[in-house]
Amino acid sequence: MIDNAVVLVTGANGGLGAEFVQQALDLGAAKVYATARTPRSWDDERVVSLALDVTDEASVAAAAEQASDTTIVINNAGVGGTVPIATGGTSGIRAMFETNVFGAINVAQAFAPVLARNGGGALVDVHSVLSWLGVAGAYSASKAALWSATNSLRLELAPAGTHVMGFHLGYTDTPMVTDVTSPKNDPADVVRAAYAGLEALEYEVLADDVSVSVKQGLAAPISALYPQLAR
Repeated sequence: MIDNAVVLVTGANGGLGAEFVQQALDLGAAKVYATARTPRSWDDERVVSLALDVTDEASVAAAAEQASDTTIVINNAGVGGTVPIATGGTSGIRAMFETNVFGAINVAQAFAPVLARNGGGALVDVHSVLSWLGVAGAYSASKAALWSATNSLRLELAPAGTHVMGFHLGYTDTPMVTDVTSPKNDPADVVRAAYAGLEALEYEVLADDVSVSVKQGLAAPISALYPQLAR
């Protein structure tokens, strides 16, 4: 699927985004649109730097028009943080959702017809193990909302032949989690897992053991998933 594909990566300047760009090239992509609010330069003629602010519908529409040959969209752009739900203030929570949820939906809506015209292709939404674990306040809530939206998009875009894949991962060694002291994945490993899953037309890829473990725990009582609630 990736060989000779035209791939668009949102949030391409970040540690994970840059890895998505490079590995797409390594796997034989014909072109990669590397998008960001302030795009950087790349040392490969197959990379097209493209300005894109996922929270700005006009910016997303312009990108979809310019990148009209896209066949795979990697919906990777996101913001981190631990804004609490109870005390964080709605402005901080809304800001988190604007990028992590509505931004991703903006991209999906704008590129769905592009993918359909180009034969269906694929949309990959980058989630997190925190989609299923509410320990990071608004961030966890936003990723849970994106997970749910991805499940709906998967059904809604299937008639057009578009394959929608969700991608979950634990802490990964990128600038977003510099302050985290827990063990971290190598970005190269998790992106390799994502592309392998896409080649296999998987609907959901769990990139590491912690993602597998937490998802399995969703069937257990709440107090098992959150030991701090155990009586």
